[in-house]
Amino acid sequence: MFWPMFAVAVGFLGLAVLGVLAVRVFLEARRLGEQVSASARRINRAAEDLERAAVSAARAVDTL
Repeated sequence: MFWPMFAVAVGFLGLAVLGVLAVRVFLEARRLGEQVSASARRINRAAEDLERAAVSAARAVDTL
């Protein structure tokens, strides 16, 4: 009777560990998504700045 109860307890413990790990993976994936989103915004802002600088440089060259 001891071994079947021990096996059930170990099974529940295994499920609990998997649950904790799943929550950790979910939280890290969400954090990574936020970082990717912030990086995309920064890249878009830099691209817009570069485009404005290129337009200004082209106008400066045209006036020469």
